[in-house]
Amino acid sequence: MVITSKMTSDSQKQISMALLIHMLACAFGLGSWVAVNGLWVELPLIVNALPEGWELPSYLTVIIQLANLGPLLVTLMHKLCPGRLKEHVVIYSILTIGALSCILLAFFWDKTTVVAGASHSTAFFIITFFLSLVDCTSSVTFLPFMMQLPAKYITTYFIGEGLSGFIPGVVALAQGVGMAKCVNSSQSVGNHTGESSWSLHTEYLPPNFSSSVFFFILAAMMCVSMAAFVALNRLPQTYELSSEKLVPHTVASISYGLDNPASESDGGGVKHQGEGAVQNSPLLAGPKHSMYQLAFIYVLVVWVNAATNGLLPSVQSYSCMPYGNLAYHLSAALASVANPVACTIAMFFQIRSLVFLGVLTVLGTGFGSYNMAMAAMSPCPLLQGSVVGETIIVLSWLFFTGTLSYVKVMVGVILRDRSHSALVWCGAAAQMGSLVGSITMFPLVNVFRLFESGDVCNTECPL
Repeated sequence: MVITSKMTSDSQKQISMALLIHMLACAFGLGSWVAVNGLWVELPLIVNALPEGWELPSYLTVIIQLANLGPLLVTLMHKLCPGRLKEHVVIYSILTIGALSCILLAFFWDKTTVVAGASHSTAFFIITFFLSLVDCTSSVTFLPFMMQLPAKYITTYFIGEGLSGFIPGVVALAQGVGMAKCVNSSQSVGNHTGESSWSLHTEYLPPNFSSSVFFFILAAMMCVSMAAFVALNRLPQTYELSSEKLVPHTVASISYGLDNPASESDGGGVKHQGEGAVQNSPLLAGPKHSMYQLAFIYVLVVWVNAATNGLLPSVQSYSCMPYGNLAYHLSAALASVANPVACTIAMFFQIRSLVFLGVLTVLGTGFGSYNMAMAAMSPCPLLQGSVVGETIIVLSWLFFTGTLSYVKVMVGVILRDRSHSALVWCGAAAQMGSLVGSITMFPLVNVFRLFESGDVCNTECPL
């Protein structure tokens, strides 16, 4: 009787410990892409306050691409000084930098300086770079650390990684958007005539809470992630971890992520949480593909990442702002929510048919083409000023993000099951696509000015 009671007590302790580790793994995953995703969903509110205006998203895509220097430096450090790079030190460092950057962003996001005779958001760009550096580097450090735990906790970590994009999107929806109204303003004409001229200017009403509060919420999420990591670091002494067979050391070591940084991230840095779910099962001997099929798969990788991480994010403001702040706000927030939802669906409903993925890519490209066309027509896109137009542009961005996110995950699953090197090349192709997309759009938006911004109150569009 005493033995049975003791076994029951031990079993309850194991269950409680397992639940605790699941919670910690999920909380740890919150810090993976929370900062970058938070920036994107907050853009509709800050794009009107910063001097770059509608060009701001194109700057962010380039800054995030530059932040991929982080994984590169970590990889070089591992290669040049093997054994010296301590995994937990790197994670502590990037989580600390992430939390501090979010706090600094809350205070300095709207501070500007004069550079080359023009006002620029220098503080915002510098802090954004460090935030992107944190998130990009997390791709090659967080997952290798989690590989040291029993395999059942990896899925929970990926749920937390998905929540790193989902929660900022929900918070942004709760924040609401500052509705715009047109206000008459007078300006004196001449010195002594007393005459004045009237003009309209756009005035934005405040949201439910400020952008500074939003950035403090992001900082709190980073702190939660750090606290979870501290707790996980102390758990190897527990019965739960000592009694179960861990992932093999060759996989658990930090070199797993550092030798193949592309295998944990598509390299774009823009809203990819949950895509690491393709790592959820061990490598299998995958089906054979012809050279033409492989070429098709890698073309999909390049194109999908170019579209989702470079081409379309650069012009989202031009695509949505003519329909109003609410349309832009909903497009950004719901698209951020659609990404982890699509990745979660891909974990449970896997359709590997290349024909299906090709059709889905064409469908997603169609939505993206509509978004790009509306950006090109800015400030007078189709159905401007109507509820139908606003609804269509929001749904178009939602389905664009959702369909292509599913394709990215499934392509990763296919290449993972083929071979380890195929997955590495997948990451390289994703990085190349993201980089080409960002570099292509930056001069088109900021140098050649192919996209035109407008003012809701003063832009006259033909009926």
